[in-house]
Amino acid sequence: MKRIGFLMILLMVLLGDEKVHAQFVDSIMDSHANLFPKEKMHIHFDKQVYNKDETIWYKLYLLVDNSLSGLSKNVYVDWYDTDGKMLRQTVSPIFQSTAKGSFDLPVDYSGAFVRVKAYTRWMLNDDTSFIYQKDILINNGKPSAKKQAVSRTRLELFPEGGALVEGLDEKIAFKSTNQSGIPVRIKGVLMNDKNKVLDTLKILHDGMGSFMLRPVAGEKYRVEWTDENGAKGSTAISNIQQQGVALSIQGTNDKALIQVQRTENVTDNYKQLFLLVHMNERPIYKVQLKMPEKLVLNTAVPIDELQTGILQFSLFTSDWIPLEERILFVNNRMHEFNARVNPGIINLNKRGKNIVEVFVSDTAVTNMSVSITDAELSGTEQYNIFSDFLLSNQLRGYIHNPAYYMKSDADSITRRLDLVMMTNGWRRFDWNKIKAAVEPKLQFPPETDFMKLQGKVYGIGTGGGSNPQLNLILANKDSSKNMYFVPVNRDGSFEERDVFFFDTAKVYYNLNADTKNAGRVTEVQLNNGLLKKQPGSTIRMDQQPYLQNWSDSLALVRMNMFLAEEEKLRKSMASATLQEVVVQAKIKNPMQELDEKYASGLFSAGDAYSFDLTADKALGAFNVLTYLQGKVAGLQISGSGSQMSLSWRGGTPSLYLNEMISNVDMVQSIPITDIAYIKVMRPPFFGSGGGGADGAIAIYTKKGSDARKNDPGKKGMETTILAGYSRFREFYSPSYEKDGSYDADTRSTLYWNPYIITNKKTPRFRIEFYNNDFSKKLLLVLEGINADGKMTRTVKYLE
Repeated sequence: MKRIGFLMILLMVLLGDEKVHAQFVDSIMDSHANLFPKEKMHIHFDKQVYNKDETIWYKLYLLVDNSLSGLSKNVYVDWYDTDGKMLRQTVSPIFQSTAKGSFDLPVDYSGAFVRVKAYTRWMLNDDTSFIYQKDILINNGKPSAKKQAVSRTRLELFPEGGALVEGLDEKIAFKSTNQSGIPVRIKGVLMNDKNKVLDTLKILHDGMGSFMLRPVAGEKYRVEWTDENGAKGSTAISNIQQQGVALSIQGTNDKALIQVQRTENVTDNYKQLFLLVHMNERPIYKVQLKMPEKLVLNTAVPIDELQTGILQFSLFTSDWIPLEERILFVNNRMHEFNARVNPGIINLNKRGKNIVEVFVSDTAVTNMSVSITDAELSGTEQYNIFSDFLLSNQLRGYIHNPAYYMKSDADSITRRLDLVMMTNGWRRFDWNKIKAAVEPKLQFPPETDFMKLQGKVYGIGTGGGSNPQLNLILANKDSSKNMYFVPVNRDGSFEERDVFFFDTAKVYYNLNADTKNAGRVTEVQLNNGLLKKQPGSTIRMDQQPYLQNWSDSLALVRMNMFLAEEEKLRKSMASATLQEVVVQAKIKNPMQELDEKYASGLFSAGDAYSFDLTADKALGAFNVLTYLQGKVAGLQISGSGSQMSLSWRGGTPSLYLNEMISNVDMVQSIPITDIAYIKVMRPPFFGSGGGGADGAIAIYTKKGSDARKNDPGKKGMETTILAGYSRFREFYSPSYEKDGSYDADTRSTLYWNPYIITNKKTPRFRIEFYNNDFSKKLLLVLEGINADGKMTRTVKYLE
């Protein structure tokens, strides 16, 4: 229905007159934004530089516009080596717009970096320029074998609104970089075709600057320049129009000043213009500019109450032909909330205990991550949560050190940021495609569910009777089991949504006993519904501007020190032997051990009949309920199949499977060989929601060594191995509270916590950690978002 509404709006605009165009253009944009929301991403890594064989911990944040994203439930992170070969893909579930994970660097990794590409399935529909990408520095203990490429400077010129017109004064921004995007210092002059010098180029920041030009009919222009290495070049100014308009924008604290110029001899559709002002592809203002006689028109729009972000100005003719475009960064500090870090106890002695408190006065729920690392490993901050969400995710092309533009709203930085706006491509909203009624290609629907158990059953009958049901037992590596009873469609397809497990699981399956296909061993194709990329697949690797200056940094010396200490520790541990340890304990009988192993809380101990099926050699019963017949005084079990019923002392006992409420159909479908332990609790059983006046039956499926006893074999069931979400490492933080003998502590990351949650009732979060054996100065980095989509970042040195 939403798509039909979008097409109807397009049809009305395309077939209507000028008034209809103006009336519905904002509806087009709103519909486009609602139907095709843009997800953007930031990843907080525990540090900037890693040694080989270390673990990279990360926390991922996802937003749509300036709000939490409820669109996607799964996120993919692809890890590539320096040659573009995939090392691994990690997949994580998304909760509250965040996900966590880890990646283990190979012990023999020889590359200088790993490339990270992260995305949701929905993001693959968009321009690949907006997919999250970052290169992470790796120290492998050896100097780089690759020679530095010879620097080649290029100078790019960017007219403010996109085009130059003869006779109109226009600003031209420029950017000088090498082939990798690194800024290059140049000296240059603007010249005409008569070799007259018209202006001198002055760099304001990172190879960027601007100059003014009023093109004269018939003249040609060029910039002659010399770079910092003495290389000379010439860049022509081309595509100067004879007639047209020019758009100029200047931001102030509370408004955007707008100037539109036009040449005298233009067609009528250039004499009445429309200016659309929009943010996040949603209209903010629509300004009609009437210029039947005027050649210059000045106006303004307020911006002091807008959200922080990129504001786009699009200029159209009266018949909605796109002419000029300009973007302006608006920073009203409405994008952030304050998180205060209060050092309590700072002890940087060897293995000293430290206490730090995080305090958030904002009453909204916050979701943050924090890393504490050796401060000497940190270099210049290149990226952060602000620059990723507000700049890098919004603009095409490489932005050198985007975090610099987010550290302050001082006038000097604002002017430099405006040069970034003028020298980086935008045009995310293609007006020509909208006018031609071309909808975005949506090859990848959003994953609104978590992982699935889905596939197809082959070789079953489809005619008459009820649809078959597939019985699935998911056996996880921790020995826990989950049972699913999934209807099979007439074409053999099936799907169970929102399944959770990590690493891999063994899946047992057969058809339900109540169908004409009962117990039949069939061919089943089963998958988890997630995107898959095979290790070894490759991508094209371009130059690495972020990496070029790292090899000479002080961090390299520090990383090599940690690498050497870790190698000492490995050798020490390899030669170590364990001393004999004597443990004394009371001997428990097998049933007590079984109860402690399986039962917990109100299900443990108590007044109950207990049955150990791991040791029962006479398992001739068809299912768990027939097994209990005659074994519990007063418990009556009658009927069969779906008509089976229970009665005990005039009531119906509650059924529990692995301490979760269950029913007769579910428990009787479990193979008896999968059952480890049964407890029949006499009434009253307080674990039941209704008071437990009729008692309860708790059934536990096998786990651990019990699952291997008597080899259950899952008779009548086929098996397959299925991959789940990527297994991640939990960060280990040692405790040196008590004196003892410990190996050398070579951790460069002292503390990592991907989930620091605060709210109105608990605005404080206490962090406790111990120093390693070497660090004398620590760096704490806190990042996060709150329920309103606002961001925070706090950097604190502990010394």
